[in-house]
Amino acid sequence: MTVDDLVALAEGLEDHLGDPHDAGARMPFSKVLAFDEREEFPYELTDLLQAWGVHEYCLPERWGGRAGDVEVGFNLVRLVARRDPTTATALMITNVAFMPHWIAAGDEQGRAAVHGIRHGVRMSWGLSERRHGSDVLANEMRAERVPGGWRLTGEKYLIGNATIADVVSVQARTAERGGPGGWSVFALDRRRCPAGTVAALPNERLHGLRALDMSGIRVDGVFVPEDALVGAEGQGLELALKSAQVARVVIGSIALGAVDTALRLTMDFAARREIFGQRVADIPYSRRQLAECFADLMVADAVCGGAVRALQSNPAQASVYSSVVKYFVPTLLERTMGQLSVLLGARLYLRDHPHFGVYQKMLRDLAAVSFVDGNTVVNLKNIAAQLDGLLRTARDAGDGLRAEAVERVGVMFGLNAELPVWRPERQLLVSRGRDDVLLALPDALERLRDLAERQRDERDRALFHRAAETGDRLLKEFDRLLGETARLKEDVGRGYAATAEQFRLAEQYCALHAGAAAIHLAVRSQGALGEGFPDPAVLLLCLERVWRQFRPTETVTDAAVVDRVAGVLSGLHEEGRLFSHWPVRVRASADWTA
Repeated sequence: MTVDDLVALAEGLEDHLGDPHDAGARMPFSKVLAFDEREEFPYELTDLLQAWGVHEYCLPERWGGRAGDVEVGFNLVRLVARRDPTTATALMITNVAFMPHWIAAGDEQGRAAVHGIRHGVRMSWGLSERRHGSDVLANEMRAERVPGGWRLTGEKYLIGNATIADVVSVQARTAERGGPGGWSVFALDRRRCPAGTVAALPNERLHGLRALDMSGIRVDGVFVPEDALVGAEGQGLELALKSAQVARVVIGSIALGAVDTALRLTMDFAARREIFGQRVADIPYSRRQLAECFADLMVADAVCGGAVRALQSNPAQASVYSSVVKYFVPTLLERTMGQLSVLLGARLYLRDHPHFGVYQKMLRDLAAVSFVDGNTVVNLKNIAAQLDGLLRTARDAGDGLRAEAVERVGVMFGLNAELPVWRPERQLLVSRGRDDVLLALPDALERLRDLAERQRDERDRALFHRAAETGDRLLKEFDRLLGETARLKEDVGRGYAATAEQFRLAEQYCALHAGAAAIHLAVRSQGALGEGFPDPAVLLLCLERVWRQFRPTETVTDAAVVDRVAGVLSGLHEEGRLFSHWPVRVRASADWTA
């Protein structure tokens, strides 16, 4: 789907849902907050979105869905999340629970599952258990083979949609020896089970996502037929891990949507509120804070955008991209929300205010992104275990390897580049030392300098060159990280990858990846995202935000750069545009009473 086609589709959804500040719209904040206050599952809102067809853009075309490109569903869910992360999460859970089918089901089983979802079937992903959390190899649910099928026994706990789901995709032990081949995935269709045989665990009250169904199930010898097995016996761990890679990327849409609304509400306040005879937005310190928060969101947007497209165009490296997104994006944006909260001041605490009560919900809901589908520790562990190989490849790669990386990055970040058909079964569980985003960074810096030289405006030319210089500084950090990893490996031995020091290096690696993503998007999608993209001041501030992950007190911008970025932000706010590289017009009035 081209940029223009995706933007038109996204704006069609926005128009359908209406202005969220208008109580008469189809999906207003007032209704969202009412469900949240009552802690009541938002059936009305999920039904509304299913009627429009949002979920169909997350189902494969070959089985009756509309999903051609993953980024379409990602961006539609982001627009839902900017109104209500809970409703967006409820929709996404069904899609994630369906992923084992997409990866491994045959045509008959896959078509049947898609037909059910298109006609209102809700699904849940039954992976975690009360005693084991992220340690899925320690799970205890068992499936015993019996004539005609299997008998399931065990419990799944803290799983979304568990009570309301018609079908629960469950991971169960099918070989007592355990190990990677000792698990399988089953589609437990509760409608085919005798009444009372699938016991629902109590719904847990949550801090954020209050209206979500977060509970569990318990089964004791429940029979499931042979056709309930998804994929092959013993394929369960593979399906769980590949499904998690997808979930870790697409959940970034929830974070982007929540922070878009938080920044928009703060801009509403800053643009109108006067204190000491000056608008908040005109106070130099506040102006920089707003510009930095916008830059954070744009960095996160670039990281997510490349990773989403990589699921289709570069599935062999999904292990790295998914973990970078899942660690870096929520960690970055939680800090962003902290800055915005300071700017809002006392307005943050006005729970019943029709405008700012929504901010509190976004603040609470964002926190869930850090721990669902693999928390930050799990994802840093994945990066830490691969870090030595990733850094060595980035340093030692020959011209052929880099040329391949440059070609793939062109598809990942060139938003008008045609994507291949998504084949999630081609995702690999380790990247084999490859991260094309970093392998292709030297090429991207050359392209950035070429872009600078083509500018007629001397100020733009200078800003692009400053951005390239900052990119060079980031590139030099590779050797330092490699040296520190080598020393740690020598000092600690085989267990070095599990040390706190290696996790810290993994954090920094994620930041380098993020900076590279921002540069790749700028040079690969120039001309594809409309006039004004890339803005050199915005790119420079994005890179400064990444650089300050390494040097917290160093800046590479000045007041003039901040003022220009603040102007870009104000323009998007006044025009009602998504705070994103995507030029999407959103419905968002700024009417409120101070």
